[in-house]
Formats: sequence, C-alpha cells, structure tokens
Amino acid sequence: MHPTQAHIDTLPEAYEVIKSMSLNGDWGADLSRAARDAVAEIIEKRMDVAIDCYLERTAARGEEDRRNGHYDRHLLTSLGDLELNVPRTRKITASAIIGAYRRRAPEVDRAVLSCFVMGCSTRKVSKALVPMLGESVSATTVSNVAKSLDAAVKAFHKRPLQNRYRVLVFDGVVLSRKTGAGALKRPVLVVLGLLEDGRKEVIDFRLAKAESEREWETFLSDMAKRGLTGEGVELVGSDGGSGLIAALGTVYPGVPHQRCWAHKMRNLTDGVREADHEEIKRGLRKIYRAKNEPKARQAARRFATRWEAKYPKVVRSLRNDLDELLAFFVFKDPTWRKWTRTTNAIERRFREVRRRTRPMGVFTDRTSMDRILLAVFTHENKQQRVSPLFPVTHKT
Repeated sequence: MHPTQAHIDTLPEAYEVIKSMSLNGDWGADLSRAARDAVAEIIEKRMDVAIDCYLERTAARGEEDRRNGHYDRHLLTSLGDLELNVPRTRKITASAIIGAYRRRAPEVDRAVLSCFVMGCSTRKVSKALVPMLGESVSATTVSNVAKSLDAAVKAFHKRPLQNRYRVLVFDGVVLSRKTGAGALKRPVLVVLGLLEDGRKEVIDFRLAKAESEREWETFLSDMAKRGLTGEGVELVGSDGGSGLIAALGTVYPGVPHQRCWAHKMRNLTDGVREADHEEIKRGLRKIYRAKNEPKARQAARRFATRWEAKYPKVVRSLRNDLDELLAFFVFKDPTWRKWTRTTNAIERRFREVRRRTRPMGVFTDRTSMDRILLAVFTHENKQQRVSPLFPVTHKT
C-alpha cells in the first residue's frame, strides 16, 4: 500500500500536520535529534579529512604544522542548532567546510522575515522558531539572522527603477527608534506608484531627519538617477507639506500636482465651529465629486459665496489651492479620479506599518527600522501581485 501524499500550501496547514504528528508520540523529536546528530557527524568527518589532507601536503613541502585540538562552533539549520567540534592546526582551522552549509540556513532567514512581517518582537521571533527548529533560539541569534538581510536592503535601495507608473504618490510616516537619550521620532519618506492596471506598488522609502525640502529632494533625486525620471507620469500626489511640494517642483517639473483632499478637508474644518463641520464637509464633497472640472469650480464658487463672510481664511485657503485640488480631473475614468484625489492608498500602508510594528515598541536602531519596513512593504506589494521588492535567497 502506497503512502498518501499530502500537499501543504499554507503555514496553518503545516502547523496542523506538526500537531497531528506530535499526537502520535514523541518520535518526531527523536527523528529531529537523530537528523541533527547525523548532519553534525558528516560535517565533522569532512573537516577532519580536510585537516589530514592539509597536513599531508604541508609535510610533502617540508613545512611544519600539526593539529592543535578543536573549538566549538554552532551552525543554525532548519533541523535545529548543530554544535560542531571544529579541528584546527597551529596555522589554520577547518571552518571553511562549514561555509558550504552556511551559518544560517535560508529557511531560518525566511522564517525570521515572516515573523517580523507579522509584527513579532525579536523575543517573540525566537519563540516562533521553536516549531521549525525543535528548540528555542536566543534573541541575539535572531538579531544576527536578521542582519543577514541587510545586504538585500542595501541592494533594494540601489536597484534600477523604471518609468512604468501612471501616478506617483508621496507621503511620510513618523516612527520611533531608541537612542542613548531616549526614543527619537523620525519620518520615513515613501513613494507609491500606481501601475497602468491600477495595482499599487511601494517603490522606495527613505529614513529621514525631517520632512524638509532638502530631505525630500535628496530622496527624489536619488530615485530619478536610478531611472524614475517621471517620464509618462500623469500626476503626482501629496499632502500639503511645503517641503515635499517644493521638491516635486524641482525634480518632477511640469508633472501636474494633486493635493490630497483628505488632508485639505481636515485642515479647513480645523478653522470652523463644530456646529458648521457637517455643512462645510458637504460643500467640499460637492466640489470633488462633481462630474467634471467646470462643475467642480462652480461648486467651489457656491462654497465661497456661502462661507466667505463667516470664514474668510477657509475660503482663501481653498481658492489658493484649488488648481492643485482639481488636478485629478486629468483622468476621465471616475475610478482613477477616486484613486488619485487623496493619498489614502499610501495612508493605508502606513496603518499597516504601524499595526505590524506596534508590538515592537521602538526600533533599536536605524538598520532594524530599514529591515522591518522593507519586510512590511514587501508583504504589501505581494498582496497587490506586483513583483517582490527583493528575494530572500541563499546569496542575500
């Protein structure tokens, strides 16, 4: 009778299989332990052979060297932590043999990354790896595994970009990281691209000192040098930040700018009495929900007539920004108008960043922020079925 093959496609399914195996006794733990011992024995034998061959070659050349005992080294694999006795001579060690197996297996790197995406702290990640490795892993080990992703992070920030987006949306989110003087809040500058078919992709992000014109211009200029020149972009969207708006005019001149209606409405209602909030909002909605730009401008004039005497600053602010508030009418498709009149698409990703990073509290350093943000944005991009930002491979 042939054994039935099971196809496991999801993490919950895998956990259920592990759980069912555990109910049949403790043989699973025994097999895992036996497998670790077998792999350790194979590696140690190969290292001993390598030392013997080296000493034979040394003696043939008339050079002097001899064995000088062993030292312990740990090798973290998908089977668990292997404790190895590494032979050495007075001049060399056999640790190069371990390089073929890597200090940390790719499966462990992927597990660590997945745990960070799910919002686990370093300590929780170490516990989450227990079902996979068969034993607990120290927080220090997890941190070291996470550092192996740093090369991929650097490669992501330097990768070539393409002009394949119809719309670019820019915004920032403030996160905290630890310093010697306490928590330090710093913004993360982010750009989101809307593809021709409507899918949304986080293109890049930058940890900045402030949302100033200089920081935004540095971020935008770097992306332009890598290929995101703005060619083919029909609209750029942002909130009302003066630094970002100035930088957009410098790096992407001539591309129409859409100011976010959600931000603008909050700013306008901040200057009116609570009793007038709903009527003010209804009047503003009539502007951006108009069938076309001429009708939107008519609605704006009616709004000004209704409120100018009572709230002159509100009306003046609306008039000053009206052209940029109506830039989304460049699109004929109502769906594209809805997508581009606010920065809601990027704001939703910021909410996901906050949700997934909240269990971590504040980040320990700039590197950990960069690493975890990339993991979160990779997850978001995969949800949109756009190319992963980077592959977690053996080489990374």
